[in-house]
Amino acid sequence: MSAKSKVELAQFLNHQYLCESLTIKEVETLLDYTELVEFRKDQIIADIGEVGEALYFVVRGEVALYYDDGGQEHEVGRMTEGELMGEMSFFDRKPRSARMRAKTDNTRVLLLSRAKYKRLRVEHPYIAVNLLEHAVISLDHLFRRVSNDVARFSQYIHGGLKL
Repeated sequence: MSAKSKVELAQFLNHQYLCESLTIKEVETLLDYTELVEFRKDQIIADIGEVGEALYFVVRGEVALYYDDGGQEHEVGRMTEGELMGEMSFFDRKPRSARMRAKTDNTRVLLLSRAKYKRLRVEHPYIAVNLLEHAVISLDHLFRRVSNDVARFSQYIHGGLKL
């Protein structure tokens, strides 16, 4: 990663919830443990059935999450700039239940591999704790979105709401 790219990414991350309690130096340290990866539109970032060996943080573009229903994909969510993804399979080490696919050209994500995360936990525990807290909040937001969708659908089924 070039010095200019690193400075731009540090400035971007410094404005994200993930890094709001980190110093600029700590953000730069976090970047030393990540890899910036770019994807073309419709390229698969991570697939169903894989065990998550990385966390992904969207820095540019949009990523769709898909569920596969017997060979037919159904979009179940979208992740945009500033959002963390892949945390469920990364932390519980169970196979992914959703496919992550870039929805825009030049989609960029910061990838934090399991090996680098293990090093980060030992070498910079404060940064790792911030990342872990962000993952918990990310999962909470996902749970709340799904709960609201299920509640709305239930109301619709029972005649109380028009979709």
